[in-house]
Amino acid sequence: MVAVETRKETTEGKFLTFVLGKEVYGIEILKVREIIGVMAITTVPQTPDYMKGVINLRGKVIPVIDLRLKFSMPEEEHTQETCVIVVEVSRSLIGIIVDSVSEVLDIRSEEIEDTPNFGHGIDTNFIEGLGKTKGKIIILLDIEKVLSTEEMEMVEQIAAK
Repeated sequence: MVAVETRKETTEGKFLTFVLGKEVYGIEILKVREIIGVMAITTVPQTPDYMKGVINLRGKVIPVIDLRLKFSMPEEEHTQETCVIVVEVSRSLIGIIVDSVSEVLDIRSEEIEDTPNFGHGIDTNFIEGLGKTKGKIIILLDIEKVLSTEEMEMVEQIAAK
């Protein structure tokens, strides 16, 4: 009998790393469209706290979420380092506000550990794995799963307006 490994295969490759609080996160570089400074955000009524509103980027309306608030972290004043990473999720562009962008890292599959199980009721589905490189642990996000299906529908409706 052969043991079947149930490892969620996190593909190695290039990840854009960024900081939220004291933690370093990474998202697959192929999902990143651009990095911009924080600009004027038009708030949209009746949306969750983390949904900051929309920006007009070269004629395109792009919803913006504050990743700190989405991850239940305290809101912080924006600094010179704060920026918006425009990512493509399910064929929609979304801006995510982060404390600062670090660098693009090449992370090999042997440097990626499975996401630990934190017990029942704690959703870590949006974490692809933990990258161990340069003496740091980088939380690798599956940006497609950071927003739930309902949240994605809301984002798409906002972008369509």
